[in-house]
Amino acid sequence: MLSWVALQNYQRAVQACLWVVGGALIGGCAIWFIGRSNPEPLRALFASLPAVSDAMIADVRQQLEQDGLQALFIGPLIGTPYKLYALEAGNIGFGLIIFLLISIPARLIRFLLVTSIAAGASLLLQRRLTLRFIRVLHVICWVSFYSWFFHVMVEVS
Repeated sequence: MLSWVALQNYQRAVQACLWVVGGALIGGCAIWFIGRSNPEPLRALFASLPAVSDAMIADVRQQLEQDGLQALFIGPLIGTPYKLYALEAGNIGFGLIIFLLISIPARLIRFLLVTSIAAGASLLLQRRLTLRFIRVLHVICWVSFYSWFFHVMVEVS
């Protein structure tokens, strides 16, 4: 949705990125508390989701144990959901405040990157195409990407 907004209004999309980070922090905080107190039911639920597995959850735990919270910057690059890092960070015992503080740039960088790419592509394409056609291309690109992504991730898990 951030990239959709960026197709027409980059400033509004950047503002939306800040709101989305706020929402991620709220969700991350809630999951961190569950991880701190009783992670097993949520681990089982997450492992039942498409493209998430017990092995992925174990990998997140290992990344956090080896690399600390800087692992939060790696997750988006390899298709690992933030919620897994929140759960395992709480369970391992990383402090909530430091987890949330590191979550801000870890999440914001990804959101701003996608938003900026969409805005730049839209500006270039609007020289020759209508915004309506660019939106159709946008949907095709995201559907194609997530079809590929889930195909690959389901095979891996």
